[in-house]
Amino acid sequence: ASSFARMFVQVCLYFYCKCLWRCLKFVVRKLTGQCELQRICYNTKPGAARTMKIEASLKGSKSKRLQTSVNVHPDAIEKTIDDIMELKRINPDINPQLGVSLQACLLQIVGYRNLIAEVEKLRREPYDSENPQHEEMLLKLWKCLKPNSPLKARISKQWCEIGFQGDDPKTDFRGMGLLGLYNLVYFAEWDTEIAQQVLTDSLHPKYR
Repeated sequence: ASSFARMFVQVCLYFYCKCLWRCLKFVVRKLTGQCELQRICYNTKPGAARTMKIEASLKGSKSKRLQTSVNVHPDAIEKTIDDIMELKRINPDINPQLGVSLQACLLQIVGYRNLIAEVEKLRREPYDSENPQHEEMLLKLWKCLKPNSPLKARISKQWCEIGFQGDDPKTDFRGMGLLGLYNLVYFAEWDTEIAQQVLTDSLHPKYR
């Protein structure tokens, strides 16, 4: 009974705060003559803080068009900004900088969301030993970390020398998929000296 009462209170508080927040936004708009998006752009410097506030405002809007604007295709951003300005009854001729500011924020929002989707896609893609590109990346990892030790065979206990658990590294990519391999290869290729030092330290008895 106590857990139900707690849950009931939390639900009531949620709806109360939500309604209170909408009422507050309405009052502020009437007093300032500016919508929330305008206030954010005018009162927050360009950068991550402004972009995050714009994203939260769009996602928290009661308008479905505004909620979905954070998921549009990059090519549709300009049209989306026009729709937002129209929906909010903002004259672009009187507020030319607002459209520019919103476009910059939306480009960042859409960009990082697409990046997250791409990263997740890589994470879900399993390592395929029949894929030449996957195999090439794996061999590149070996060459970067052990340039003076030729790999004797594709299936080999040598892989344990660079931290893999068995004689076939593909089984170690089950959790992170290709994302794990991409990260390792990038680190080993572009920060080779540091990557080799990390490998050496990891093999030291002190860290085992």
